[in-house]
Amino acid sequence: MAALQVKPTRMELSNLKKKKKVAVRGHKLMKDKRDEMVRRFIIYVRRNKELREQVEAKLGEAMQSFVLARASMSNEDIEEALCYPARPAEIEVSSQHVLSVQAPKLELKETGGAIELPYGIATTSAELDGAVKQFSELLPLLIELAEVEKICNRLADEIEKTRRRVNALEYVMIPQFDEAIHTITMKLDENERGNLTRLMKTKDMLANKQ
Repeated sequence: MAALQVKPTRMELSNLKKKKKVAVRGHKLMKDKRDEMVRRFIIYVRRNKELREQVEAKLGEAMQSFVLARASMSNEDIEEALCYPARPAEIEVSSQHVLSVQAPKLELKETGGAIELPYGIATTSAELDGAVKQFSELLPLLIELAEVEKICNRLADEIEKTRRRVNALEYVMIPQFDEAIHTITMKLDENERGNLTRLMKTKDMLANKQ
């Protein structure tokens, strides 16, 4: 750790003490920010885990229904049945701030009411009906999972940046200020003792001349 190059003056000592005070205050604020981000990060990670488990479970059920449907239907009938969506929907993308960290906000905009099968039932199976409904119900969870995962990634990056800043202040800048302040204080005390010694010698010399 390189020492600060400073002049041993009282003005420099006063400036260093002010800078150290600002650094200590900034260190506390960033440390509090880091701790709060970690707390929020843990909440989002838990939500991410819950969503992923739900998505994997529902996706497994939907895929199982779809496999059963393929076993009882031809590829042409399946492709024709799935040409149109069960319910029109679009995703509205905006931004949100999580503790000053900008992250995307995804919102599913659905039109219509209940899910409607986009095909007739003459050439389709009940398994395909179930698969279509299950995949349709899966969409909101997938969108929320994507949003939460992105928030987790952004928070993780910001936590790492803040951690490096906190460590730089705690282990580099503030110790440098302490060392510089100590050095100047020692130098000023030494100068003051030297001045006092010279004054005493001058006083003795003047006393001896009288």
